[in-house]
Amino acid sequence: MTAFDADAYLKRIGLAEPPAPTVEGLQALQRAQVLAIPFENFDILLGRGISLEPEAVFDKLVRRRRGGYCFEINDLLLSALQAFGFEARALLGRVHLMGQTTGRSHQISLVTIDGEDWIADAGFGAGTALAPLKFVLDQPQAVPGSLRRYVADPVFGTMLQVETPEGWSNLYSFDLEQVVDADRAMGNWFTSTNPQSFFTWARVAARQTPDGRVTLMDYTMKVLANGEETVTRLEEGEPYLTALRDHFGIEIDTPYEAIRPIVGDGADFSV
Repeated sequence: MTAFDADAYLKRIGLAEPPAPTVEGLQALQRAQVLAIPFENFDILLGRGISLEPEAVFDKLVRRRRGGYCFEINDLLLSALQAFGFEARALLGRVHLMGQTTGRSHQISLVTIDGEDWIADAGFGAGTALAPLKFVLDQPQAVPGSLRRYVADPVFGTMLQVETPEGWSNLYSFDLEQVVDADRAMGNWFTSTNPQSFFTWARVAARQTPDGRVTLMDYTMKVLANGEETVTRLEEGEPYLTALRDHFGIEIDTPYEAIRPIVGDGADFSV
């Protein structure tokens, strides 16, 4: 198996033909992948580890039709961008959501088209946007469901913010330093193994939809559609596995007992 099979990838995300290396092509590619491939961390909780080898990422997310978290999802997107002729490279960011700034634990892609830079990100959990953002400062940009902007930060480089009823809220920061495989490996290893990492103790999943999103935090599932939110507490056992399959497209090849959730508070998550 080659590391990237364009035909298999396009079939997985539902695109009929390869996107052209244009802004419209970038927009179509990110939207299609975000809608098709869920965000989830179940292999971490099963103790299987997260491999960033291209063959392993492609096999899991495309051939086995699973989801993944940012290092996997955005690595697949980067491979696709490069395969389809885009000028693109990885960047690493720090998440600013949970009261304490993280290390460089979030991967995104810098894409240059006709001399203009764009940020592609298909793996920010519940906060994932259906569209890439043009990399310009102090210019609010509308994406489905939210208004976002980049601002200069004196400490962290560039900050991505989202507009909330209380004002602009920080999502993650990043700089334009060169990222090598060892940087990604370090971030992935810490994020997927450290006991203090959110992903080593919380059962999470997220899937964007054309009119909203579905998120899971342990037992609590939230469905947002056309501005209306429905909250459901999932039952243990087979109903839990059925919800993973029906709402997120996730098939877990293990008994329910192996992924028994910790009782969480149902809080939203975005990484």
